[in-house]
Amino acid sequence: MIMRRGQQLLLPARPLFIWCSLIAALLGNMVQNMGLWGRAPWAPDLVAVVLVFWTVHQPLRVGVGTAFVFGLCMDVHQASWLGQHALAYTVLSYLAIMIHRRLLWFAVPLQALQVLPLFVAAHAIEWVLRLLGGGLFPGWQVLLSPLIEAALWPVVSVALLLPQRRAPDPDDNRPL
Repeated sequence: MIMRRGQQLLLPARPLFIWCSLIAALLGNMVQNMGLWGRAPWAPDLVAVVLVFWTVHQPLRVGVGTAFVFGLCMDVHQASWLGQHALAYTVLSYLAIMIHRRLLWFAVPLQALQVLPLFVAAHAIEWVLRLLGGGLFPGWQVLLSPLIEAALWPVVSVALLLPQRRAPDPDDNRPL
C-alpha cells in the first residue's frame, strides 16, 4: 500500500496491548454502568469503540469471533438477553471489516464520520432486540450514544496508536 505524504510508519501492534485495551474497555463499560449515572441510554459503549478501532487496524487479530465473545461478556454483565450485545458487536465488527481499507485513507476526524453509521446500526440492533423482548423505549436521548462514540473516535485513535509510533531504536540519523 502506498503511504500518503507525511504519514508515519507504524510499528506492529503487540497482541498483549490489543487484548489489554479491549479488556480495559470492557472494565470501563462495567464501571460506567455501575457508576453515578447507571445504565443511562446516552452513555457511550467503550467496548464498541475499541472493538471497531482494532477491527479496522488489525482485522486478522480482532474480528467477528472476538466481537461475539465480548458481546456475551456485556450481556452477562448487564443481565440482558443472552446474545443481544453479541449480535450487535458481531454486526459492528463485520461492517468495520467491510470498510477497513477505505476508512484508513481518511484523516481521523473524517473517520469519525465514517464510523458513525456503524455505531448507529449496532445501537439500533440492541434497541430492536430490547423492544422485541418487552422492554420500554428509553427515550430520544438514546440517539446521543452513537454521536458520543463517534466523537470519542479521534481520542481512541490517538491513544491506541501511540505505542506504535515510538521508534524501536531512536537515533539522530534515523527519524523513524
